[in-house]
Amino acid sequence: MPTPRKHKDPAARQAAWRARQAEARARERLEKGLPPAPPIPTMPGEARWRALLELAVNALQTAHDEMEEYAEDRTEAWQESERGEALRERIEALEGVIADAEEIAQ
Repeated sequence: MPTPRKHKDPAARQAAWRARQAEARARERLEKGLPPAPPIPTMPGEARWRALLELAVNALQTAHDEMEEYAEDRTEAWQESERGEALRERIEALEGVIADAEEIAQ
């Protein structure tokens, strides 16, 4: 006895497969704590650009927070060392980039 059809035609089967794949990718991103995927590239320019800039600011802020946390977890001697000072300079530069990106995003 043949297996009953789940989908009315090959196009419906393909659409279901694409939906399952998109759901799996979204679930993986969520489990890894990654930000949502960028919006559909066919959106009108201004809305898409605003969303992309927002994603960029969020990514930069995440990098800043992780770098800051890393530096705070190190000993005071490490923080005062050459490597600690170099990281502190990078964090300060990143703060400037974030401020500039936020200004552009507005």
